[in-house]
Amino acid sequence: MNATPTALPGCLIIEPQVFPDDRGFFFECYNKQKLAEIGIDYAFVQDNYSHSRKNVLRGLHYQIAQPQGKLVRVVAGEIFDVAVDLRQSSSHFGQWEGVRLSSKNKLMFWIPPGFAHGFVVLSDEADLLYKTTDFYAASQERTILWNDPDLHIDWLITAAPIMSEKDRQGAPFRLAEKFA
Repeated sequence: MNATPTALPGCLIIEPQVFPDDRGFFFECYNKQKLAEIGIDYAFVQDNYSHSRKNVLRGLHYQIAQPQGKLVRVVAGEIFDVAVDLRQSSSHFGQWEGVRLSSKNKLMFWIPPGFAHGFVVLSDEADLLYKTTDFYAASQERTILWNDPDLHIDWLITAAPIMSEKDRQGAPFRLAEKFA
C-alpha cells in the first residue's frame, strides 16, 4: 500500500498494490499491519455499505461524542469524497479535501476522527464500503450544510444534488459543534 498525504494532516489517499491478470485483478483492501505501517493504527468496529444514484449527495456528517475515523473505498462507480477538518486546535481547521474514488482507480481515502465526511455520486450509480473506528450513534450525529459559504466546497456537480431532508437542513459551519 502506498499512502499519499493530503493538504489536511492525517487524511491519506491510499493506493493498494493491485495484481491484474487475464482473469481480472486482486488486491488487499484491508491489512491491519500494512495500515499501521502508514499511520492508521486504529481498531475498526463497523463496516458500512452505501448504494446511491447519480447526483446523490450524502453529508457532511460527523459524530460529536463518538468521532469516527473512516476508511472509504468504492467498489462500483465513482464518487467525489470530501473531508472537512473540525478540529479547532488544527492549523487546517475549516479546510476541506476532496478525492475522486472509483472502482477503476481503486483508491481509498482515510479520514481520521475529528473530520466531517460527505460524498456525491458522479457516475450513474455507486457502491461504497467504509470501515469506521467507532459505532454509529444517532444521538451524536451532526450535519454541516453541504453548500456552506464559509467552506466553499466544489462538489464537481452541475445538477442539483439529491439529498435527504436531514442533509438539506444541516447546520452552517460557523454554528456547528466542533472538536477541541
